[in-house]
Amino acid sequence: MKKFFAIIMILVLSLSLVACGKKEEETPEPAKFKVGFIFLHDENSTYDLNFINAAKAACEELDVDYVLRTNVPETEKCYETAAELADSGCSVVFADSFGHEDFMISAAKEFPDVWFCHATGTKAHTENLPNYFNAFASIYEGRYLAGIAAGMKLNEMIEAGEFTAEEAKIGYIGAFTYAEVISGYTSFFLGARSVCPTATMEVTFTGSWYDETAEKEGANTLMDRNCKLISQHADSMGAPTACENRGVPDVSYNGSTVASCPNTFIVSSRIDWTPYFKEAIQAKMNGKSLPTDYTGTIATGSVVLTEVNDKVAAAGTNEAIETARKALQAGTLHVFDTTTFTVDGKVLDSYLADVDTDPAYTPDTEVIENGYFNESAKRSAPYFDLQIDGITLLDTAF
Repeated sequence: MKKFFAIIMILVLSLSLVACGKKEEETPEPAKFKVGFIFLHDENSTYDLNFINAAKAACEELDVDYVLRTNVPETEKCYETAAELADSGCSVVFADSFGHEDFMISAAKEFPDVWFCHATGTKAHTENLPNYFNAFASIYEGRYLAGIAAGMKLNEMIEAGEFTAEEAKIGYIGAFTYAEVISGYTSFFLGARSVCPTATMEVTFTGSWYDETAEKEGANTLMDRNCKLISQHADSMGAPTACENRGVPDVSYNGSTVASCPNTFIVSSRIDWTPYFKEAIQAKMNGKSLPTDYTGTIATGSVVLTEVNDKVAAAGTNEAIETARKALQAGTLHVFDTTTFTVDGKVLDSYLADVDTDPAYTPDTEVIENGYFNESAKRSAPYFDLQIDGITLLDTAF
């Protein structure tokens, strides 16, 4: 009898252990925090590659799951992708292109518990949605610094007798005639002219953020028009490749092209989105607030330059850039200082910009303060849309 009870006890204990083991196996691990990203193009676009690299860096550092969606057009497809990411458990969804904005806003209204963060947008501060955010950076300061490198190179070529000071003409390939592009090429030009005062610039547009053929053709057209150095606000390798083929110095955007263009690349400015991605993700994870309209700066690590290619750059370029960088951070230098440019021959003392964007793009905000155009202070996305003297637009169809 004792033996029988012993066997029963062993069986009970065995079953209990199995049950406990089974229960332990069935206990699901808590799901990791998940983030979604929407990109207009893929890694072939220097603009999108810059975002993709930042997304991976931020998420891997924070140890969160992430989903990347590339080649998402500025159409209803963006809304569908944002909704799919929200439905799949993403707590934050980011999008990287200006034309994604209205679709991101629609998704934000449908998924109030998910944060939707949009780069380059203009409407977050007027939409007043608690889960919709805009972000940009003071990249005009980075472009100004890159412009200094361009101006230094022009001076070097002038001193070498390659052309006269009056022939120091820059060529620039832009995507569209948006304020973002105008702010970019103007700040670049002002940086160049701060060290090469005779510099002028011609700008052509492609009508696309990413069109390698059009960008290459634009660069060749500008070089045919005797432009001595090329820069761009467009997203392919078209312009840098054209410069390398013809031996014309180039200042690229969104990342170094030195590997493909070792004989012509000088430097590149870019926005590093990693700090913003980390701040937004951590805020959502920890139940903290996030600025509705975020402007990254040199100080936050959001505005950066690549290493200068000393093989091509003029002597003293690094030192000149560093001096200007310190002055920008100290507030003793302002990119759009109104004493450094004119519009139709006049110095500006007042200007209303379209900051609170409406369908008619009505000017609504005074932006000349303390002697300079105060860019990206009233709203993160650029609103500098002035055509200053010294810059010639070859076409304005876009």
